[in-house]
Amino acid sequence: MIKIKNNKTILTVCVLLLLSTIIYCFEPVAPAWGVNYAKQNLVEKDFSGQDLRDSDFEHANLRGCNFSHANLQGVRFFASNLEGANFEGADLRYADLESARLVRTNFTNANLEGAFATNTLFSRGTVIDGADFTDVLLRLDTEKKLCEIAEGTNPITGRKTKDTLFCP
Repeated sequence: MIKIKNNKTILTVCVLLLLSTIIYCFEPVAPAWGVNYAKQNLVEKDFSGQDLRDSDFEHANLRGCNFSHANLQGVRFFASNLEGANFEGADLRYADLESARLVRTNFTNANLEGAFATNTLFSRGTVIDGADFTDVLLRLDTEKKLCEIAEGTNPITGRKTKDTLFCP
């Protein structure tokens, strides 16, 4: 048995017990830091289902890569080759797709809300069924081209692709 001599000692012991309990019970949560894949040759790599938030793929060769159902929020794809890449069901909110090469790229049910794509051409064979383009700024010719192929509703946001592109 421990003898406590005064109230100050009791208070100190209680505070120390409380602090040790807080430190023990609450693990610090590590922040999501993106990985730097810039300028790498990653042809046909499988990134499906991964959490790649804030990663950098600038100028990377990502031909045929699988990003299906991946968390790609804030990811930088600036000037990357995304020919034949699969973004089905991916979360691309606020991603940077500026100057990316998008040929036969699959964006089925992807969420591109707020993505940067003003200087991006969605070329032949691109699939956007169910994609959400809310607040994505596009060139007028690109928007018109996408409206010609737009169909479906995004299963996560519930928004129709045509509506998010402001198609007539």
